[in-house]
Amino acid sequence: MSRKVGGREATTGVIPGRYCLSVGKPDRPSPEGWSWKPLLELARLESGHTPSRRKPEYWGGDVSWIGIKDATGNHGQTIPETIQHTNELGIANSAARVLPANTVCLSRTASVGYVVVMGKPMATSQDFANWVCGPDLDYRFLKYALLAENEALHRFSYGSTHRTIYYPELKAFHVCVPDREKQEEIADILQALDDKIELNRKTAATLEEMARALYRSWFVDFDPVHAKAAGRPPAHMDAQTAALFPDSFGEDGLPEGWEFTTIGEAGNIAGGATPKTKETSYWEDGHHLWATPKDLSSLKQPVLFDTDRKITDAGLAKISSGLSPEGTLLLSSRAPIGYLAIAKKPVAVNQGFIAIRETEKISGLEAYFWCAENMDLIHANANGSTFQEISKKNFRPLEYVLASSEVREAFKQQTGALFDRISTACEENQTLAALRDTLLPRLMSGELRVGEAKEQVEAVA
Repeated sequence: MSRKVGGREATTGVIPGRYCLSVGKPDRPSPEGWSWKPLLELARLESGHTPSRRKPEYWGGDVSWIGIKDATGNHGQTIPETIQHTNELGIANSAARVLPANTVCLSRTASVGYVVVMGKPMATSQDFANWVCGPDLDYRFLKYALLAENEALHRFSYGSTHRTIYYPELKAFHVCVPDREKQEEIADILQALDDKIELNRKTAATLEEMARALYRSWFVDFDPVHAKAAGRPPAHMDAQTAALFPDSFGEDGLPEGWEFTTIGEAGNIAGGATPKTKETSYWEDGHHLWATPKDLSSLKQPVLFDTDRKITDAGLAKISSGLSPEGTLLLSSRAPIGYLAIAKKPVAVNQGFIAIRETEKISGLEAYFWCAENMDLIHANANGSTFQEISKKNFRPLEYVLASSEVREAFKQQTGALFDRISTACEENQTLAALRDTLLPRLMSGELRVGEAKEQVEAVA
């Protein structure tokens, strides 16, 4: 089904994957009712291209154009929109093509192995191999096949500096598939889990934005105080809460009775360290959470429940700051600056963090929203030649507005309820994602029957 892409013919070699994908037809029996088929018999392979960057008139139109950042930020998802857009002129003067909705896209170079699905007609860069599925292949089944075989996709690539899956290998892809009806049943199970995860993510994001808007209104824009000073009742606020706010401003520009202090005076600021990684007594059978910025980079949520690595009591003793308690705000302080999460369990951190522990003057929620609102200020006080870093020395003096204890308590009560719902949604997503990741290879290899998988999904629904 492929139009001519790439210059060379399909390779005749065989590189088997683990479950349902292979370069060339593998010498492996297929499950009953399944068969190995060349992917080109089931889907049309399309390449991508980048319209000339030297022609600004080719860019900024209404044609969505998928680049690597779109894939890394939406791995495994259907994307409704892209970061960059080209236009009809750009498409007409390049080898890029507008492909239909539900086209499955695989990043084949630069960052190998990211998979996205077009939510509407789009074009892609040359970093992608794209498949337009025919009637005998459910596009979702192909998406999940690629996701299941992520490790194999890296083995299908070549190159010392930049790994690439070349077209001779792409043209030789074989996929093990059941009939279309069974494909749909398998895809329905996995998609239902992904849909629930996405719904929870959107719910959590909406709740977080509500809490952030409240913080901005109370502690940045001082909306309730402005309203009372003008003789109006504060909007969207009951009388009991409104009574907590003053009705005038002091000479310093703050609400009467509030004061300027520093984040270092308000919070207990701590850092972290990395004990010797080759000392097994520090890590083997560790049970304390130990966070690195990598733990936050893929979170996509404002709460941290777990970490990739655990540390032992002996390792923890090598970190002078020890364990930070539940409720601590974690801010990645370098490489890069700006990942944020509230710890839901006691956690130790490496040297890439500033931890703001709760005190009588600041809660983890206040610290979270203060950092989010003041990220430009944090970056402005960073330095470094190799990479930017905000040190504790530069962080502690940053200005912080200390409201009355009554207002702060009211904020904690209102946003705490929102964050409890956020935490519930995020914790459920961890369970759902773990189940999906367990079912994915077993369903895609034919090892697990659809009925058994449905029972497992229903058990956690």
